[in-house]
Amino acid sequence: MKVSFPHMGHTWVGIHALFNELKIDYIMPPFISQRTLSLGVQHSPSGLCIPFKYTMGNFIEALDMGADTLLQAGGAGICRLGRYALSQEQALGEMGYNFRMVKLGVSEKKLQSTLAMFRSVSNNAPWLKTWSALRFGVSKISALDDLERVVHKIRPREIEKGTATRIFRQATEHMDKASDYSGIKATEKEFMEKLHSIPLTPDVDPLIVGIAGEFYVVLEPFSNLDIEIELGKLGVEVRRKLFVSEWTKFSWYLNPFGISEDEKLHQAASPYLTRDVGGEGWETVGEKVLHSKDYDGLVHLLPFTCMPEIIAQNIMPSTKEELPVLSIICDEQMGKAGLQTRLEAFADLLRRRRNKKRQASSRLVYH
Repeated sequence: MKVSFPHMGHTWVGIHALFNELKIDYIMPPFISQRTLSLGVQHSPSGLCIPFKYTMGNFIEALDMGADTLLQAGGAGICRLGRYALSQEQALGEMGYNFRMVKLGVSEKKLQSTLAMFRSVSNNAPWLKTWSALRFGVSKISALDDLERVVHKIRPREIEKGTATRIFRQATEHMDKASDYSGIKATEKEFMEKLHSIPLTPDVDPLIVGIAGEFYVVLEPFSNLDIEIELGKLGVEVRRKLFVSEWTKFSWYLNPFGISEDEKLHQAASPYLTRDVGGEGWETVGEKVLHSKDYDGLVHLLPFTCMPEIIAQNIMPSTKEELPVLSIICDEQMGKAGLQTRLEAFADLLRRRRNKKRQASSRLVYH
C-alpha cells in the first residue's frame, strides 16, 4: 500500500511526520502548481468549486507517481466537501486508476474519525500509537502556525520585503526534519528568534485586515495567489482565525477553558445568521461582526459557486457593524495582476477611511 493525500498549505509537514511515526509507506504529491490546477480542471465538472479541482489534480499526480491509496475529507455535513471523496473516487475510477479511497468524516466525530482513518492505512496500529503519532504531527503544524502569526505581524513592518516569508519557508523545511518534541521546540525557538531579529521600519502603523472565508482557499497560498504576502507588501497586517492547529482542537477536553473562537463567532453572527449553513459561512459573518472595531477591513475569500460563502457574502452588507469587506472569488480564471489591483485599491480606501475617522475624532476632542 502506498498512501497519498492532497496538499493544503503546510499541513504536509504534520502528515509527513504522522506517516513516518506509523511506518506508513506514502507518496508525497507535488506541491500545488499550475499543472495541478490544469489536471483538476480537465477532469472535474466545470461548476464544482476550486478546492475540488485542486485536490483532484493532486490525486492524479499522486496516482501517476505510484500511489494506490488516497486520503480525502468526507462526511455528512451541509457543504459539498462531504461529497468530494465519492465524486473523485468515481471520476478517477472511470479514468482507469485502480486505488482505494479512504474518507475522513470531518463533520462527524472529528477525533475518532481522524484516528480511524490513519489507523486503517497503518495495518491497524494500536490506538495509543496512532494517537501519539497524530499528536506529534499536530505539534509540528501548531509550531508552524505560531511562527506564521508572527510573520503576519512582521511583513508590513520589515525593511527588506520578503525576509519574513523566506525565513518561514526555511522554518517549514527544518520543522519537517525535526525527529522529536525537543527538535520541534528547538526549531520553533530558532526561527522565532530569526523572525524577531528582522530589521523593521520604525513608527509604522499598518492597516489591520482580517482574512476570512472558505478553509481551503484561505490556507492554500497557490489558490489565493499568495494574498497574505501581497497584503504585507502593501503595508497591511493580516489577521486570521483559520489555522489547521485550531481545527485540530478536537474536543472540549483538549480546550477546556472558556468558549471556543468558533462559538464566539457564532454568537456574534446570531442576529443575522442563526445556524450552520455549511463550510465556514457562519464563521465568516461572525468574523465581520466580532472584529468590526479591531480591523480596518476584511478580505473574504470564497470559491466560485460555494453556497455557504455566497450566503455570508450576501448577509455582510446588511449588518449594522461598519467594516469594509472585499470579496474575492477564487477560481481557475483568477489572475495575479487583477488581484493586485483590487488589493491596492482596497488598501487605499482603508487608509483614507482611517484618516477621515482620525480627523473627525480630533475635531471632537478639540471642541
